[in-house]
Amino acid sequence: MLSAVIITRNEEQNIGRCLQSLEGVADEIIVVDSNSADATCSIAAQYRARIVQRAFSGFADQKNFAARQAQNDLVLSLDADEVLSPELKTAIIGIKKQRSHDAYFLKRQTNFCGRFIRHGSWYPDKQCRLWARTKGEWSGKIHEKWRLSDPNASYGLLQGDLMHYSFNSISDYILMTERYTSLSAEQAFEQGKNCSLPKLVFGPPFKFFQDYILKGGFLDGYAGFVAYRLAAYGAFVKYSKIRARFRASSLK
Repeated sequence: MLSAVIITRNEEQNIGRCLQSLEGVADEIIVVDSNSADATCSIAAQYRARIVQRAFSGFADQKNFAARQAQNDLVLSLDADEVLSPELKTAIIGIKKQRSHDAYFLKRQTNFCGRFIRHGSWYPDKQCRLWARTKGEWSGKIHEKWRLSDPNASYGLLQGDLMHYSFNSISDYILMTERYTSLSAEQAFEQGKNCSLPKLVFGPPFKFFQDYILKGGFLDGYAGFVAYRLAAYGAFVKYSKIRARFRASSLK
């Protein structure tokens, strides 16, 4: 038996597609919603999801709370903008019948402005999303990850893709960049990790060269060029904010 858990807030454009992909896979669906002002909850109810309202407390904490609501030992954690591919659904159904690991990574494939990115550093974006509920927890302030608590526990990798409908437009990506680079800069400051000038100057161009050329991002054509150019821009913004945070602190 498998419980699927999803945290949401104003996800009416995504949640139906996500829940539809769980049909025939999940024996229980739990949606932990943070006071959505749109039709998220009514759409989730159509798929017989159990809806729990809870104020947002950070991604890791919210996802840990969602996992604790599961009634089954095997838990699949998804974001509202993610969808199981047919091949991945088949693989998960197989795990329900016979499990050989404590946790499983899924290969995530991101949709950028209507085009899936299949090369470069964005794919395969391996995410640990299927696991035994009592064997670990989510952690991390910015990019949360699920980790097994038992050092002797084992991970597996499933066939098929987790389709990630993350960025509908370039504006979406830029907004995400602004939000996450600010969080990253603050975290770096708290940890005492400044950014050197050479890293600021040479780091972003090298990131683009690595992602687009060395890792084959150019195989995704124009979409790959724009995606990895913006990723390099994100690195520049993050490094700049880190240096600005330390400089502002030294002037006090």
